[in-house]
Amino acid sequence: MSAILSRPRSGAHNRKSGFTGIDLLVVLAVVSVLGALVMISLTMSQRKVGLAQCTDNLRQVNHAVLQFTEDNNKTLPTPVAGLPGELWWWYKELVKKYAGLTGASSANDRVFACPGDRGYTDAKPFHDNPRFDYTSYVFNGVSLPGVPSVAGWPVASVKQTQKTLLTMEWTAHAPLSWHNSKTGKKNLPFYNDAASVLGFVDGHVSYANIYYDGYNAAFTRDPIAGYEYKFSGN
Repeated sequence: MSAILSRPRSGAHNRKSGFTGIDLLVVLAVVSVLGALVMISLTMSQRKVGLAQCTDNLRQVNHAVLQFTEDNNKTLPTPVAGLPGELWWWYKELVKKYAGLTGASSANDRVFACPGDRGYTDAKPFHDNPRFDYTSYVFNGVSLPGVPSVAGWPVASVKQTQKTLLTMEWTAHAPLSWHNSKTGKKNLPFYNDAASVLGFVDGHVSYANIYYDGYNAAFTRDPIAGYEYKFSGN
């Protein structure tokens, strides 16, 4: 009888055996999942902040172009002697004073910088690159044969000012996206419905998808029906 009473119960012994290898694997799996969720949350938060900053900056740039236009016979920027590069980038030299900038352009011109800017052919963002006049944003003024633009247009001649582009992130010319990229940090391939921040002739700014036909860069033509923007002033 005493031998039976003194025999340890197997269940009690197992409960006192401590932390097992399986317990450790479970804890590590939970920690890993929680860490992944935190990283996803941080990434999404950073994207939202970057998009908000990019949108606010483009709104100021778009307004600066319209102020320039108001002071120049209500005519949109057009190529002038002395600009060291193409108007679609170097329009900045014409309008930057309306954005509160004086002196030579530089990488410190933060109002012309989108946080998500990753450049294109050069290993630096456009807003850090003197080749592109230190700006992430382009003017709808590409001067190539057959390419639509509003360079030199009187505002009164622009039809559908609420749909006609004035300024935009460079990515709208591709199209790519700096905010919801399907190519990661790579700039190829271009793809349909990549979203960019866009500024319009009527002054509003929006975040919208850009049409791509699979062959031609987006800026070379107006989109098909169903998109909220166009490059041409017609």
